[in-house]
Amino acid sequence: MRYLDAGGDRLSLIGVGTWQFGSREWGYGAAYAEGEAGRIVQRALELGINVVDSAEIYGFGRSERIVGEAIAGQRDRVFLATKMFPALPLAPIVGQRGRGSARRLGVDTIDLYQIHQFNPVVPLRLQMTAMRALADAGLVRHVGVSNFSLSQWQASEAAYGGPVLANQVRLSLVDRRPLAQMVPWATSRDRVVIAYSPLGQGLLSARYDAATAPRNGVRSFNPHFLPENLERAAPLLGALRSVATTHDATPAQVALAWVIRRPNVIAIPGASSVAQLEHNAAAADLELSPQEDAELTAAAETFKPTVGPAAWGALARRRLRSR
Repeated sequence: MRYLDAGGDRLSLIGVGTWQFGSREWGYGAAYAEGEAGRIVQRALELGINVVDSAEIYGFGRSERIVGEAIAGQRDRVFLATKMFPALPLAPIVGQRGRGSARRLGVDTIDLYQIHQFNPVVPLRLQMTAMRALADAGLVRHVGVSNFSLSQWQASEAAYGGPVLANQVRLSLVDRRPLAQMVPWATSRDRVVIAYSPLGQGLLSARYDAATAPRNGVRSFNPHFLPENLERAAPLLGALRSVATTHDATPAQVALAWVIRRPNVIAIPGASSVAQLEHNAAAADLELSPQEDAELTAAAETFKPTVGPAAWGALARRRLRSR
């Protein structure tokens, strides 16, 4: 496993995302939540992964409880991150929610506590004052944000009066927007960009095509899995397969290696099994050449999916037909 040093901490370049832990929309079932999910976290720690990311909204607290049970007795091996859903994020409520997350996780201190979404109604000054109170009380070591633009991240730092260590955003070969300005800024400031959906919710695993679209509830809302978009992704998926063959790896591992090749970026893919977690972890040691990196980026730039109203209309029609 390779690591990134930032904010005085050492973070594994590959972490564990836990949205699917206890969340019905992924369709993994009770056996997964009650057994495999915990084993995934425990195996991650054995492999040197220390970043585990959850959120109070995942399974309405169930994800945090699963993580807490899995890390019991191993707290010093984990950089533990979770997120607050920002409904009325004022000091009393933020304090209550932070303490609730810590209780479910079974810890006294959360390493990284993040605001899950930007709230345009409550002034950032009030939100970050509430986060500062948690840090001053010792409940939180670092504060972070999620799904913030760069300007919103910068404004949150000004309101906080200190480093806001991380911004968790969608980043992958099929969503490269943070690379233009956010990643360079983070690199210059000793901050971290945490890439969620680094595999495009599974698109970059190269397991799907126009004839074998996924039926998972979450992916059924993702326009990238429309048949026409899967066809348009063929050159990118072909490039992933080609590089994977060279390295005796999988396309998913290559896609993860591409993400963490960016400076000050770590990735938090989910895992449906311990075996998938092990494959994700191995991607940290996959070294792409500059030429391979450039080829993958060029292939990604050719992917022009149907998005917006046309895509949402097609998704709605597909869901109606599947009923």
